[in-house]
Amino acid sequence: MEEKELKSVGKSVRKKDSMQLLLGKPVYTEDVTGDALVVKLLRSPHPNALVETINTAAAKKVPGVVEIFTWEDVPGNRFAIAGQTFPEPSPYDRLIIDRHVRFVGDVVAIIAAETEKAALKAMKLIKVTYQVLPAVLDFHTAKDNPVLVHPEEDWYPPCPVGGDNKRNLVASDSCQDGDVDAVMADCPIVLEHTFHTKAFNQAMMETFRTYCDMDRYGRLHVVSSTQIVFHCRRIIATALGIPKSQVRVEKPRIGGGFGAKQTAVCEIYPAFVTWKTGRASRLVYTRQEAQIAGSPRHEMEIKVRLGADRDGKIRALDLYTLSNSGAYGEHGPTTVGLSGHKSIPLYTGSLEAFRFGYDVVYTNLQSAGAYRGYGATQGIFALESMVNELAEKLGMDPTVLREKNMVRQGMVMPAYYGEVASACALDKCMAHCKELFHWDEKYPVRDMGGGKVRTAGVAMAMQGSCISSLDVGSATVKLTEEGGYNLLIGAADMGTGCDTILSQMVAEHMDCHVDQVAVFGADTDASPYDSGSYASSTTYITGKAVELACDKLKKQMCLIGAEILGCSEAEVEFENGRVIRPGTGETVAPEQIGVKSQLFNTHPAEATATHSSPVSPPPYMVGMVEIELDKLTGQVTVLDYMAVVDCGIPINPALARIQTEGGIVQGIGHTLMENVTYRGGCPAERSLMQYKIPTRLDMGKLTVEFEHSHEPTGPFGAKSIGEIVINTPAPALAHAIYRATGVWHRELPITPEQIAMNQK
Repeated sequence: MEEKELKSVGKSVRKKDSMQLLLGKPVYTEDVTGDALVVKLLRSPHPNALVETINTAAAKKVPGVVEIFTWEDVPGNRFAIAGQTFPEPSPYDRLIIDRHVRFVGDVVAIIAAETEKAALKAMKLIKVTYQVLPAVLDFHTAKDNPVLVHPEEDWYPPCPVGGDNKRNLVASDSCQDGDVDAVMADCPIVLEHTFHTKAFNQAMMETFRTYCDMDRYGRLHVVSSTQIVFHCRRIIATALGIPKSQVRVEKPRIGGGFGAKQTAVCEIYPAFVTWKTGRASRLVYTRQEAQIAGSPRHEMEIKVRLGADRDGKIRALDLYTLSNSGAYGEHGPTTVGLSGHKSIPLYTGSLEAFRFGYDVVYTNLQSAGAYRGYGATQGIFALESMVNELAEKLGMDPTVLREKNMVRQGMVMPAYYGEVASACALDKCMAHCKELFHWDEKYPVRDMGGGKVRTAGVAMAMQGSCISSLDVGSATVKLTEEGGYNLLIGAADMGTGCDTILSQMVAEHMDCHVDQVAVFGADTDASPYDSGSYASSTTYITGKAVELACDKLKKQMCLIGAEILGCSEAEVEFENGRVIRPGTGETVAPEQIGVKSQLFNTHPAEATATHSSPVSPPPYMVGMVEIELDKLTGQVTVLDYMAVVDCGIPINPALARIQTEGGIVQGIGHTLMENVTYRGGCPAERSLMQYKIPTRLDMGKLTVEFEHSHEPTGPFGAKSIGEIVINTPAPALAHAIYRATGVWHRELPITPEQIAMNQK
């Protein structure tokens, strides 16, 4: 049977919101909300301290100050702000305001005022005395340290993840397959090294921000730049000690998140103000606050042992990850698993045994959270760097080495929870990338004169398409009386284009134009339940829910169409966007069905479907980079970056390409310039003048192509693409820098100073 040609899916359709954004229309949180009290937060100057006294009397006398709240005014309910499905794996270790402040930037008081000027003036007048405590600032010494970050007795882990607050442990676990030590002992080549990645900041253009008011029914209404409206509702209700039915959360357009907004960083504070005062309130983080009290990537140290034969067969891998969760545990138990489970399976083709263990520890530093790549980024940097080092040691082309060992279609992946690589074009990605990049020409080191050399590096990566057996996506599709469709979703478009992609799926199923599909989301009162936009799950999970909802709606439309035609449902079918009666050739247009649905009708012209998946099919990627390195200054110039991605079927190739380009740019930034250093436990890089992120001028040539596979469990054969794209730059660049200098750099970022001072 010949496959039907797709009309909307697989096409580069313009984003739904593109014109509103281009024309500067009001779409973001502050654009679409009204006047409100200004909320400001007084923050701790100490990494570990107890508030002994706090005097707000003078501050409250400032004209325009409405209220100031301290630790004595808030509920004593511990909670977690990680946006994860209940019961959360992250420990309940927070209070709205805690007398015990645990990092520089922890909240000491909430100020609500009529104006920002009044709030800032009041902040300066609050008098606080602290009992300064010893701080744990080095995550190497945190485990079993006599100084406890969380000594409280009501610390609570909803899930058993190996955490113990009396040991400064957020989580701990290990797993293995095969006898690692025996296989290692039989390997003629064993490499062992330790890699370190820092707490990189998402640095999204729109910082954290939330508006709250009381709706006409006396419920708390929250408008926030968030990826997780349903989780946010639960977090706020838990923190305030009120029923979830008393909270409504919605998100407008989001100005970037990259995972930071999978954590309810700021929502609690204006929610508390509004609940207590009954007045609308708004909190907008400054850039400095976003840098020192946000939700950055987990700092990790990954120890890798690799055992191989002299012909390049990788037989055993042993990884141990130490992860720094900072002052609180959100996302700590879950990010760390990806450092091993989404790096080791890349070498399923040859692996005889693996072991993976980890500890996640508390320190008195800014709390970490979710960031695109979610732990896989750190693990892939470490393992792919080791594989490149093995290739150099063997004198073997690193692409050939990978071809000998990589996971391929149909293989069972023990290190990936025993899942099968049911759609894997990684081998094709490698071949395609080598050809387009001209690998054989660019890989050799070439002296350009004047102390400059050119060479290339390579890496490959995998990710996931959801949290298997957990994530839930839902969609409601409604027929309008004009024959168009409304799509209601709980997933959050963060600029990724998911509103457009899901609309394309509706258009394809219902055989209409994408412009005939209007999207609404996300709102906990109106949207069907969705876990949220994270774990690369929206296209794969929510997209499948859209498919299922469309199938249901077709049946409903056939029922109504049959009534219009005066025949039985069995005599009609849905075809070419209409209900037809093949026996007579009669047809009913969707607008006729839309009108009939409102006239003496008992069949709803809408359908809701919910989907979850027991598997999380990985997307795969190969990245190759050509650099020019100035040996005198250590400056690295990215000349050419070539990426080939297997995301199944790209639903919208233009958006998939943009996603890939953006992720590559972020990965290059992590590797070459983004740095986190501490002064007294506080990140020194408090602005974008100090925390340097790449611009388009830093990137050179970027080329993105796709190799198609067909994932049978995904909508139209699609897998995810959102996160994998950030994972190849670090190891590929580290490889190229080694080729140019003869020195392996195992800590990120790799700055010009480090390169210039460490050369052979």
